[in-house]
This record gives sequence, C-alpha cells and structure tokens, in this order.
Amino acid sequence: MTNPTHPIHITPVILCGGSGTRLWPLSRKVSPKQFLFISGSTTLFQQAIMRTKDLPATDIVINDLVIVANEEHRFLVLDQLRDLSIISTSLLLEPTGRNTAPALTLAALHATANGEDPVLIVMPSDQSINDNQMFNKALQDSARTAASGSFVILGVQPNKAETGFGYIKRDSDKSFNGDYGVIEFTEKPGLETAKAYIESQEYSWNAGIFVVRASIWLESLRTFRMDIADAAAKAFHLRSFDQQFIRPDHHLYEAIPNESIDCAVIDKCPGSKFFLRMMPLNVGWNDLGSWDAVWVAGAKNGEGNITVGDTILEETANTLVHASHRLVTTVGVKNLVVIETADAVLVANRDKSQSVKEIVARLASKNRDESILHRKVLRPWGWYDTIDIGDRFKVKRIQVRPGASLSLQRHAKRAEHWVVVKGVAEVTCGDKVITIKENESTYIPLGEKHRLANKSNVMLEIIEVQSGLYLGEDDIERLDDNYGR
Repeated sequence: MTNPTHPIHITPVILCGGSGTRLWPLSRKVSPKQFLFISGSTTLFQQAIMRTKDLPATDIVINDLVIVANEEHRFLVLDQLRDLSIISTSLLLEPTGRNTAPALTLAALHATANGEDPVLIVMPSDQSINDNQMFNKALQDSARTAASGSFVILGVQPNKAETGFGYIKRDSDKSFNGDYGVIEFTEKPGLETAKAYIESQEYSWNAGIFVVRASIWLESLRTFRMDIADAAAKAFHLRSFDQQFIRPDHHLYEAIPNESIDCAVIDKCPGSKFFLRMMPLNVGWNDLGSWDAVWVAGAKNGEGNITVGDTILEETANTLVHASHRLVTTVGVKNLVVIETADAVLVANRDKSQSVKEIVARLASKNRDESILHRKVLRPWGWYDTIDIGDRFKVKRIQVRPGASLSLQRHAKRAEHWVVVKGVAEVTCGDKVITIKENESTYIPLGEKHRLANKSNVMLEIIEVQSGLYLGEDDIERLDDNYGR
C-alpha cells in the first residue's frame, strides 16, 4: 500500500458513448441503454456514477468525476446527475462518436490540463455489477498498481465462448496488489478460437475497465497511434466552455480516427515498454450487451422467467418479458425475449438476441423514427409524447418544467393548436405575449414565431394539435434557445 501522506489521486472517468442497438426497442439513439432503467431502480449510468462514491481509502483521494458523453445526450446526463444530487463534475461533449480511444484521450488531456497527473479509472456507463464492495476493492488495488506506471485492465472469468469480447492471457506473476502480467491480448476472436481459450482456462474476458495514469495513456497513444493523439490534442486545444459543458472543436474532432482503447493501445502493449497488468474481477459482471445478457444477469423466478411491468405468463420458461405500456401475456413458450414499448414490440429467441441490431439497421434504412426516438421524447425543458398521428395531423401531450421554456421558433409547413390541461402557460405569438390557463386554448398560425413558457412553480401540461402537409420534427426554425440548440 502507498504512503497515506502521499496519497494516490484518482479521477473516475465515465464513458457514455454507444447506442445500445441490441437492446432495441427499449434502447434507441436519443435514449440509449445507459440512461434506461434496465437493471435496478436507477439507470445503468447512475449505477456507474454511484460506484465511485466508495473508492476513497486512507491512501486514495478521489477527484471530481469526468464524464465523456455525446452532445446529443447532454441534458439526459444533467438530469440524471441532478437526480443523484451530484453537481461537481466535468462534462466533456463529443460532437460525434469516435469510439473509446478519442474519448479517453479527451479525459486525459482534461485531467492533465492544470499540470496534474491523476490515475484514471475508466469505466463504461452500461454495465451491471452484483458485488460493489469487491468491485471497489479491485479498482483500489488496480489504482495502486497503476500509480507506479503500469497499465491495468480488469479481466472477468469467462463462462462461455463469447466472440464479442476481447480475451486476456495472463501469466503466473501475481503482484502484492493481486494483479497479473499479461502475455497476450486478443480482440474478439472467432468462435473456435474462443472455445479453445475457454478450454485452456488461461484467458479472461476484457471487462472494458482500465486504470492508468493520464500521462501514461497519452504517452502510449503517441507511441502507437500518433494520428489519434495529434488530432485529439488539436480538437481539445480549441475547446469551448458553456456553463457545465466542455466542447472540443467540432470539425477537428470529427477528423479524429475512429478507434477503440483496445485496438489503439491495449493489444500493442505486450512486449513493449508499457507494462500491462490484469486485475481479476469476480463481482458478477455483465455488460448487458443483449437481451439474453439482461436475462442472464436478472433475478429469475422458479421457471427461469424475468418479468417487468404488467405481465401474465402461462406455461412459460426461461423467458424475459418487459411490458412498458400495456398488458403482455405469453402461453406455452420458452427461451424468448418479449419487449413491449408504446410504438414497437420485439419477439425474439434469446439465442438470437444479438441479431436485434439488424432490425435497427433495417429501420434506419427505411428512415423510420422507431430506430431513433421513443414515442415519449425527453427534452431539456420537459418532454412530449406523440399520442396520435394521421393524414395531415399529429397530436402531442407536452409537459414543461417549472421555470422552463421551449425555443422561440416557427414552422414553415404546419400550424398548431394548444390547449392547457394543467398549470398556466405564457405564450409568445408574433409580437403578443398572452397567458393561457387551464381549459383555455390558443392558435399558432403557420409561419408565425412563437414560444411556450412555464413561469410558474408547478408543471405545465398542454395538448398540441399540429395540422399541415408536413409534420416532421425537422420543421423547426429556432430563433432563440436557452439550451444552445
């Protein structure tokens, strides 16, 4: 253990990228799996955040969190941090996803910007852990090893031949902290190779959790992938600050090569000057990368079933049923996944749940909203739910938080009718500002600038009826916006 008078400074880094397409229809582009309630009473992102609270020790000091998220999800991140009463964080926003290596590089550059060199504990935001106490011990011991200059990767004992993970072959050189040397790292092998790894009992799965000094990451990236290091540094140097948000230069960031931490650095470390160590992770880890993985990780009844929501199962076994909006029933089935949302239903064999992403790809190729949005869409000011749609009309239920307002905007192809059902609305329409109370309504003509605001301390709810030839969400010209959109 290190000297408590010279403690290790740790900066937890939470990576929030990924679209979670294999968990469709619950996970979608604008609300991916890490921000959903898939395992427990909090979201996967919130669970990742809460695990960092127990990291401090007599020889370990925890710095403020660093979160790397997509620009599109920034208000989801803020809302979920507020739910946990966590305010002191650094939020680095990627204008577009470039995989995990550029994301970690942003975090390392930020962590060293003031001359410090903390140990970074880099964690995905979409995993489940059953034993948080042992998980934190593994991270603390990994940090002690990383403080001396080694790169530590956490490894999980495999229980099947999984082709979607990286594999780590360790040696017998166990350190005082409990980690081992790494002989070989193989990224996503074929099925036969994975089977051979399982039979040898010499390999562990790469959990996607890394512990390394910020300076060591930056040095290793410059050694193996100078193109990524140079491009990320240029984008970070021209970063901008917007309240809680830190944004690298948009155009320069888009030019960074798309690469994972594993491919950019990890699999090149064995045999190099960078010491790669593996810490065993026996904590009930699951990456929840598919509906079958959710079933494996969940608490099952005597028939092996997991249910969420309003469900009735008869003669059903080893099945996951998730009902979001209505009663879902099954009779005489087994080994299925049944996921119901307001606008889509998935029925799949559990063994084929990895192929759900192909459905998402087909939806995207047809430009269908179901691949991107839920019927209920969160916004920084509240949310809207599209409750009906037909030829030349769309009906939305809209809630606006106290003190919040929509952008000042206009539409080129639709008019809108607003009816207040709860609260008091302040409505800007053209040059007029009026107040609309419960059971009152107003009309927004096509092409007229307008804004909906809630100046009260209670939730505002309205019903909006749109009418026109085109009712797409892209028919919005924002003239002024409080949220920088």
